[in-house]
Amino acid sequence: MGESSEIAIGAPGPLRVAAGKDRFDEYRRLGINRVDFKLCPQDSNGILILEANPQAKGGPERHLHHEQDEWFYPMQGEYLFEIGTERFALGPGDAVLAPRRVPHVWAYAGSSPGKMLIVFNPAGKMEEFFREAAKAGRMPGPDADLWRAHGMEWLGPPLAIE
Repeated sequence: MGESSEIAIGAPGPLRVAAGKDRFDEYRRLGINRVDFKLCPQDSNGILILEANPQAKGGPERHLHHEQDEWFYPMQGEYLFEIGTERFALGPGDAVLAPRRVPHVWAYAGSSPGKMLIVFNPAGKMEEFFREAAKAGRMPGPDADLWRAHGMEWLGPPLAIE
């Protein structure tokens, strides 16, 4: 017989978020991307996992995070990345880490809707950043104060996609 496992009384149960849904059943649009929260810092040990669903070519502005590592996992479509001085393409099943304090930018380059998981560790103020940016329905552009208030630096425009 295998070992038995016990569930601690009062332990949280599983957190299930259905495909195409947001953790809080909210709708968040940032320009070409719909952003769904899948796991938030209060649910976990301080990480944020979101799903970016680009509906057209393009992506966020060049930036860096002072305290967050950012991990990208495309599930659908083709993406271009620049992390530090390296430029490369990623497709479904590829993954890349953009370490904290390293400038980076990415853009969806596919011809049909894409889908990518993005993980911030630790989350810091990223959940609040996406909520604030979604109020305007777009990424904040060169609003240096907004980026700094959320632990980041705005460094330049998005990648140009042909």
